[in-house]
Amino acid sequence: MSTLDQLTSDLTTAMKARDTLRVSTLRQLIAAVRFEAKAGSVEKELSDDEVLKVLAREVKKRRDSAQIYADAGAPERAATESAEADVIETYLPAQLSDDQLQALVTAVIADVGATSLRDMGAVMKEATARAGASADGKKLSASVRAALS
Repeated sequence: MSTLDQLTSDLTTAMKARDTLRVSTLRQLIAAVRFEAKAGSVEKELSDDEVLKVLAREVKKRRDSAQIYADAGAPERAATESAEADVIETYLPAQLSDDQLQALVTAVIADVGATSLRDMGAVMKEATARAGASADGKKLSASVRAALS
């Protein structure tokens, strides 16, 4: 079952269970995926990897919003954003641990033959391709930068 099909199925289940947080979050996710599919001049069918990228982007948006709300003194809204991010994360693959991330970066640097920060672009491109949605871009970038320094 594709991720989009899973989202739709879970939406129906959440509606029957009257889980308002899950219903609203899943509706927003489905809308974001459909918007991404319609972006551009021609509507296209998104692959599962593309859907996962959309979901990862939505998690990042909500985490950033939660931080902004917390800093602004709106803890209720921050809690809502965090709860939505938690719901979305259940559809994403498990994140790599710090040790796994470091091992990935080390392997990519060896494969690419990188020696300095000038090679960061090539390393990031390959590391991002290998990690997919299972690694946060900021953590990956910081790990690559530290390894190349």
